[in-house]
Amino acid sequence: MLKVVDIEFIRRLHFRKGWSIRRIAKELHHSRKTVRKALQDPGPWEYRMSRPRPAPKVGPYRELVRQWRLEDRNAPRKQRHTARRIYQRLRDEHGYEGAESTIRRVVAQLRRELDTDGPEPFFVLSPAPGEMAQVDWGQAKIVLAGVPTVVHLFCVRLHYSGVPFVWASLHEKLEAFLEGHVRWFAWVNGVVEKMVYDNLTPVVRKIVQGHEGRELSERFVALRSHYVFDSVFANPGAAHEKGSVENLVGYVRRNVFTPVPHVESLDELNAKLLAWCEQERERRRERWEEEKRALRPLPAGTFKPCVVHYLPVNKLSLVTYERNRYSVPTRCVGQMVRAEVYADRLEFYWRDQQVAVHPRAMGRGQTVLSLEHFLGALVRKPYAVTHAAVVRQLPEPYQTLRRRLMEHDPSGYREMVQVLLLHQEFAPEAVREAIQEALAAGIYLADGIRQLLLNRFDLRKEVHAGPTPGPAVPVGDPRRYDALLVGVGA
Repeated sequence: MLKVVDIEFIRRLHFRKGWSIRRIAKELHHSRKTVRKALQDPGPWEYRMSRPRPAPKVGPYRELVRQWRLEDRNAPRKQRHTARRIYQRLRDEHGYEGAESTIRRVVAQLRRELDTDGPEPFFVLSPAPGEMAQVDWGQAKIVLAGVPTVVHLFCVRLHYSGVPFVWASLHEKLEAFLEGHVRWFAWVNGVVEKMVYDNLTPVVRKIVQGHEGRELSERFVALRSHYVFDSVFANPGAAHEKGSVENLVGYVRRNVFTPVPHVESLDELNAKLLAWCEQERERRRERWEEEKRALRPLPAGTFKPCVVHYLPVNKLSLVTYERNRYSVPTRCVGQMVRAEVYADRLEFYWRDQQVAVHPRAMGRGQTVLSLEHFLGALVRKPYAVTHAAVVRQLPEPYQTLRRRLMEHDPSGYREMVQVLLLHQEFAPEAVREAIQEALAAGIYLADGIRQLLLNRFDLRKEVHAGPTPGPAVPVGDPRRYDALLVGVGA
């Protein structure tokens, strides 16, 4: 095969020096056909095989592979033959002895031959300001309060300005998805026309066909209705349809999570993420200002980013949700309560009155108890204070006080109930500090601990209010008494 320099030399000899084709062929040891081709076609030349390269090992199986690929058109998308599966079947069922790489080349050739529409095209997107944002979840590792933890990152990117927003959660459930939206809308202080999503399991219950064929969660529809935006869902497995936010996931991992952050709480991490988002928005200020003017204003009212469940209260005054148990007041036993489940907490309502709020338990088999829910029951059954889980979970110095009361008097559990009832009057932290002070002074009775609380309360009141002026007492002139002395002397 002639190289480009050879073609140039042949053309130079013929057109500039006037050599004939016969002479060039003789001098350069090429055929006249080759010389003539170089003169007629200046290139670029490519090597073309006159007949297909022989493939003795895979040749007998090529039509069988073609047949399997044709049958795959009617099979479910996730149950079609891969090149590796074709190789395994040929090896195990038909005695193929060639290499797997050869089968991969055959499958690639057949894919091009059988794909009548050609390769899937891609387009450069150019949305207008305020028209579109893309949403996705990502993951990153952190050290949370000394424990290695995987956090889930709710990521949104405005397509026109490229302004990113990232919020961290401990899970990707529907309530976290909703809260991420509420936080994002509040941060940008506006609403876009359209948002692009993956086919998230908590949101998409069923995929029908195309971008619009989705059966959606009612809470997501409520969110969309409140903020009035359109939702578009990418085709399954088509990450390129929301490549902007896909890139954001890696970008935030490299810039915020490298090195691995050590934080004491999720709030601390989210404050760090929000500060980073502010910096990114400032860096894109010019396009952000255009986008901000194009956003629609936020609707009136607020949207609760929660899912609602109606749950029964058992005889232990506990409500079970996701295999964890949460306490409610004992007056709710045997009733149904409404649970509003948020990303980080659960709120319980009975007869439209909020009766309990608990932090959300992330694991399984946990029991979350609140002392004030059981105080009324402890008054009726005071002996339960000796072994009740809600009392045993209290920190020191409660346990020391309980043991000392029981050591001094077998009926000391009654006095312990009176101490716990102080929670109805004072803050838990104040009661704990007063008990610690009482133990140091050898005081074990509820009245003594209550007096310490009252003393602490009065002292704080004086510190905050300052000295109180006393009553004004008029003072007389002492010279009046001189007249009495004169009268006595006369």
